[in-house]
Amino acid sequence: MDNSSILILNVDDNDGARYVKTRILQSAGFQVIEAENGTDALEMARKWLPALVLLDVKLPDISGIEVCRRIKADVATCTVLVLQTSAALIGRDDKIRGLDGGADNYLAAPIEADELIANVNALLRLQRTQTELRNSEERFRQLAENIEDVFWMFRTADGCLLYASPAYERLFGLPLAQLEQAADDWTRAIHADDRARVLASWANLLHSGQYDQEYRLSGGGERVRWVRDRAFLVRDDQQQPYRIARISSDISERKNMEGLLRAADENKNDFLATLAHELRNPLSPIRNAVALMNTLPPERPELHQKARDVILRQVGHLTHLVDDLLDVARISEGKLTLRHQDVELHAVVEPALETVRALVESRGHTLRVNLPQQPLWLHGDPVRLAQIIGNLLHNAAKFTDPGGQIALTVSVPQPDRIRIAVSDNGIGITSYNLKRIFDMFAQGASTADRVHDGLGIGLSLVSKLAELHGGSVQGYSGGIGQGSTFELDLPLKATRSDTPAPAAAAAPGAPQRLLLVDDNTDSVAVMAELLTLTGHQVWTANDAATALALARAHVPQAVVLDLGMPDMDGYALARQLRADPALAQTRLIAHTGYGAERDRERTREAGFDFHLVKPATLEELEQALNAPR
Repeated sequence: MDNSSILILNVDDNDGARYVKTRILQSAGFQVIEAENGTDALEMARKWLPALVLLDVKLPDISGIEVCRRIKADVATCTVLVLQTSAALIGRDDKIRGLDGGADNYLAAPIEADELIANVNALLRLQRTQTELRNSEERFRQLAENIEDVFWMFRTADGCLLYASPAYERLFGLPLAQLEQAADDWTRAIHADDRARVLASWANLLHSGQYDQEYRLSGGGERVRWVRDRAFLVRDDQQQPYRIARISSDISERKNMEGLLRAADENKNDFLATLAHELRNPLSPIRNAVALMNTLPPERPELHQKARDVILRQVGHLTHLVDDLLDVARISEGKLTLRHQDVELHAVVEPALETVRALVESRGHTLRVNLPQQPLWLHGDPVRLAQIIGNLLHNAAKFTDPGGQIALTVSVPQPDRIRIAVSDNGIGITSYNLKRIFDMFAQGASTADRVHDGLGIGLSLVSKLAELHGGSVQGYSGGIGQGSTFELDLPLKATRSDTPAPAAAAAPGAPQRLLLVDDNTDSVAVMAELLTLTGHQVWTANDAATALALARAHVPQAVVLDLGMPDMDGYALARQLRADPALAQTRLIAHTGYGAERDRERTREAGFDFHLVKPATLEELEQALNAPR
C-alpha cells in the first residue's frame, strides 16, 4: 500500500526516542511531523489533521492521556487515531487508563519496528473501514431524506422502530416524533375499510417473509391518497433475520390514472356500441328506401321522390357523424385549420337554423329566435361558428320530448363579448352529468321516445371549437325534467371590416371527358351514371393498370381518383399520369375517405389539383371540375 499520502504526528519529549520512531515510520513510507509537548501536539493536530497521532504518555506540560482526551473531545479532531506509547507506564492499569482516555491502542516499550508499523497499519485499516461505513451511512441518510418515499427500519425482535425518513409526515400526515414514541402510530392513518387487512398482513410478515399492500389513507378530503407499502426481512451473515426494511410510496397518481384508463375503456366500449348503433340506424332506412324504389311502379313518382329524400337525409346523417369524428381527431392533434374572417351574426345563425329545421319540425317543437336588431360582427370561421350553434340546437331538439319549446337568444353582456344561449324545456341534466357533459363520448339521459343516440362527441366538439375562437361554453340545468341551457360566449368585433363575399356554388360547365378510378365498383358506377346524366363523357376503371390504359387512349380532361387501391395506390398512379406528357393538362381530383391535413399534403405532393373527401356532392364535383387551377 502507498503510505506517502498518510500524515502521522509523532509526539515525544525525548529527542532520541522521537527520532527513532520518526525514522521507522518514514521507512514505511509515511509522512511524519513532530511535536515535543502536549500544547504543540494539540495545535498541530487541529492545524494538520493527521491520520494518526503517535503519542507518548509522559510529556512535560500535559500528560499524554489528557492530550488524547482533548483530541477526541474536539469535533475537528475526534476522528484522528491515537496510538499511545510509554516506556514507564507499562502496567495493566496504565493501559486500561490510556484506552479509557480515548486511545485507539496502547503500546508499552520496548517497541520493535515491525510491531509499531503493524499496529499503525491495523489502526489505519480500521479507520478506513469506519470512514467507509460513515460515508455509506451518510449516503443512505441523504438518499432516504431526499426521496418522496418513506423508508423505515424496524428491529425484528420487538418491532421497535429504528428509523423513519422525513417523508413520513408528508405522506401519512402524522408527526414523526409521535411515531418515534409509538412504532404503530402509523396505523391510525389507514382508511378504516383497509385497516384490518393491512394490519393482518403486517403481523404475518415475520412468518411469511412477505408484505406488499396497497391501501388508502384517511383524512385526505375529497382526494383519496393511496399508498403502496412493501417490506422485506434483512438477514445477517448467518441468514437470520434481524431487521425489517420497509418502503411506502404514494401511488395516488397511478390509481387516478388507472381509474381514468378504466373509464376511458368503458367509454370506448360505449362509443363502439353507440357507433355501431348510429351507423345501422341510417343504413336500415336507406336499404328499405332502395327496396321500395325497386318494387314501386314508375307511375308512382311521389313515392319514388319520398324514397330518394330518405336516402339523401340518411346519407347526410352518416356524413355528419363522420365529419364530427374527423373534426375531433383534428382538434386533438392540433391540425384543425380555421379560416378566420369578419362575419355578421345572421350569416352564422341562419345556416345553423337551416341544419336543425327538419329535426325541429319532425318532433313538433316550437323554436323561438331572439336576435338584436343591430348588426353584430364576429371574427372567426363562419362554417365552424355555424357548426357550434347548430350542434347546440340539434342537442336541444333531440333531448326534448316531442312538442317542446326551444329558444335561441343572443345578448351582449359586455361591449366586447356576445352571448348566444340555447335553452329548452327538455329532459334536463343531472348535476353529475353536468360536470362531464363536455367530455369526449359523454352521454346523458334520453327522451321518452329515443334511446341514447349520437356519439357523445357533439358537446366536446362545441367546447373545443369555442376555445379555438377565444370563447367558452357553459351548461346549466335544474336536473332531470327541468330543461337545460347552454351559453356560448364569444369575442365581439367592435367594427366591421371589408369582408369578401362567399364564393358562389360552381355552376355546371361545358361537358368534359372524365375518367373515374375506384376499386369500389358500386361507387364508381353510380358516380359515372350521375356525371353522364349531367352531360359528361365518362370512362371507369377499377384498378391502376386499366386506368393508365384508358387515360392514354382517351386523354381525359379530368381524372377523379380514389387513393386506396390494392395493386397501386392513388398517389403512385397520379405520379405516373403526371409523368406522361400527353396528360400534362389533365386535371387530377382525389376522391377519398382520407381527409386529414397530412393526406391533403400528400395529394398535393403527388400532383393532384384538388382533394375531395367522400362522399362528395355533385356540386363539389362540378366545382372541382370547373374551378381555376
